[in-house]
Amino acid sequence: MSQPIQIKNPSVVPAAPPPGFALWELGFRPFYLLASVFAALSIGLWALQFAGWLGQPYLAGPMWHAHEMLFGFTLAVVVGFLFTAGRNWSGRPTPTGVPLMALAALWVAGRVLVLTPFGWAAAVANVAFPLAAAVGLAIPFIAARNQRNYFFIGLLLLMAAAVLGVHLAQLGAVQLPGWIGIQVALDVVLFIMAVMGGRVIPMFTNSIPGVKAIKRAWLEKAALGSSLALLLADVLPLHGLPLALLAGFCAAAHLARWALWQPWKTRRTPLVWVLHVAYFWIPVHLALRGLAEMGWVAPSIAIHALTVGAIGGLVIGMMTRTALGHTGRPLKAGRADVACYLLVLAAALVRVLVPLLAPAQLVNAVIGSAALWSGGFALYAVGYWPVLTRVRADGKPG
Repeated sequence: MSQPIQIKNPSVVPAAPPPGFALWELGFRPFYLLASVFAALSIGLWALQFAGWLGQPYLAGPMWHAHEMLFGFTLAVVVGFLFTAGRNWSGRPTPTGVPLMALAALWVAGRVLVLTPFGWAAAVANVAFPLAAAVGLAIPFIAARNQRNYFFIGLLLLMAAAVLGVHLAQLGAVQLPGWIGIQVALDVVLFIMAVMGGRVIPMFTNSIPGVKAIKRAWLEKAALGSSLALLLADVLPLHGLPLALLAGFCAAAHLARWALWQPWKTRRTPLVWVLHVAYFWIPVHLALRGLAEMGWVAPSIAIHALTVGAIGGLVIGMMTRTALGHTGRPLKAGRADVACYLLVLAAALVRVLVPLLAPAQLVNAVIGSAALWSGGFALYAVGYWPVLTRVRADGKPG
């Protein structure tokens, strides 16, 4: 039976890592680096565009921003993590070397092409990336009969369908709003975070002496099942009071799930508390989404609770932890790591609370949040460049 990804603290670490270039040795290396650089640059550009200081690309305005944050930044991190965890789960190799280079090049092509008038080329590149990633994950999973994790292949295929829908709508090939594809992708990412959060956050929490995260089977089913129901509701699509009630139930299930993990006992362990704080944004998002469906708050506030708070927080937390663990370094957050966490989480607070309490300050909130977000991911990119590009500190492969 496959096991959750294990990230152990090495007992002996050399004073300096051996020389060597290892960017293409495992999936997290190039995609974490690309995602962090892209997160820092693209959000800065978006803030300038939102303030009216830049022109519009092929995917105009908010659509470009939503597309790139989901199918650019978030999907890169998801693929990098799944290729890394997938090797542990299946005991088989995931793409490395030239195949990994090709996937990274395909991802870069997608980021460039959406800034050009070549809409069909952008569509091909952006659909091909999750499809290729699904194949790269399916080969080791099927070979190892790792059925427990087959659904990740399906989720990548669903992301490909969502981005295809966005591009076809943008190109006028189908008579559907492109935002349906964006919402489906948001729901898929929410489900991925719920699954992986439920696997790793309790496990990491239980590594702290005296802490015991609790999991209830019925509550796990309620949280994950209601998340899938929300995805189905958005595909239909369902609106009004039924969707608001579903979002509220889902929020309550995730909040109860999170509380059983004893997050308050992790405050002295930054590598763990950052994941707890980030996961808390999931029930916040779901509650706000229910309120938005009733017309009581702006929908963008609910969306950014998910994207900046939950996605941003879980990404920065997992990118530091897995990069340290899979390069043979001690699992301990340094001051720069904590600074990354605080900057990204502060970006979420500014982006959600300021427009909620003072709607007239939306532009200032976007600019301030973008500065905090870009600073956090730029700090990660600079600090982890040598970690992600050099061979493991313990000399092991990967």
